[in-house]
Amino acid sequence: MDFSQFSQAVKENVGRVIIGKADVTELLLVALLTEGHVLLEDVPGIGKTTLAKALARSLDCSFARIQFTPDLLPSDVTGLNYYNQKSQDFEFRPGPVLNQVLLADEINRATPRTQSGLLEAMQERQVTLDGETYLLPRPFLVLATQNPIELEGTFPLPEAQLDRFLLQVRLGYPTEEEEEEILLTYQTNDPLVELQPVVSADEVLELQRAAREIHISTDVRHYILRVVRTTREHEAVDLGASPRGTLSLFKASQALAALRGRDFVIPSDVQHLCASVLTHRLHISPQIRLRGRTPDEVVAEIVGSVPVPVVE
Repeated sequence: MDFSQFSQAVKENVGRVIIGKADVTELLLVALLTEGHVLLEDVPGIGKTTLAKALARSLDCSFARIQFTPDLLPSDVTGLNYYNQKSQDFEFRPGPVLNQVLLADEINRATPRTQSGLLEAMQERQVTLDGETYLLPRPFLVLATQNPIELEGTFPLPEAQLDRFLLQVRLGYPTEEEEEEILLTYQTNDPLVELQPVVSADEVLELQRAAREIHISTDVRHYILRVVRTTREHEAVDLGASPRGTLSLFKASQALAALRGRDFVIPSDVQHLCASVLTHRLHISPQIRLRGRTPDEVVAEIVGSVPVPVVE
């Protein structure tokens, strides 16, 4: 299976459940191919949980969901060692993080201590408990959700954890035609129940390896560097994107080019991803926020200010 077939098959399959969000599904596939993670930020009822389940079923991957709450403990995420009276020994009981697709629902409702339980898993794809290291299954994808309109009872994600999300994605409300199609689709049954896999986890691993071979010319590579470095020099930004952000934009551009049927990256691939890759990594100065400017507007301004290379 090549990248185009993979992209079309998964988007069509997920599209049976989530109407009109093929562009969002494409971004999730970008994260999957680069072994990154996604922060889904939007209002309740948009379909974030359903999207995560549909993607996991389409890929034939194991799925787990954690409902983050203030009383959630790190061991509720990673697992714990418990004493088995029958064997007279301690045994490891794996937590939900040891699944291939993990939905961290309302991640900002948990305390920073519990949130940090995901850091090692997201970055190193392993968990360490009582000096023992457990490798996570591959592929491994974290889809975390947070509600942008509720502040009471939430704990903002620290910069270190935000930086570990490859993309921040917003689903947005459907159009009137799409919402009518949702009513017709769910009128008699739930299509998620009957959703079947269209690709195997082994095929995903092969595509992940192939995505790293997508060519990026020197001009496009320098374009990525200039865009990210400009975020550190812009007057509206107190803290710009880190080198991890540069690498994220680099790898995500490779994956997007592959999904769109090319074996090389063009500047429009980079431009398409800048908002999703960079926005959550910028710390906008309070004065700029008071003037009503958003991180999305600042990123768009930065992208518009950097000369675009001409690629043959």
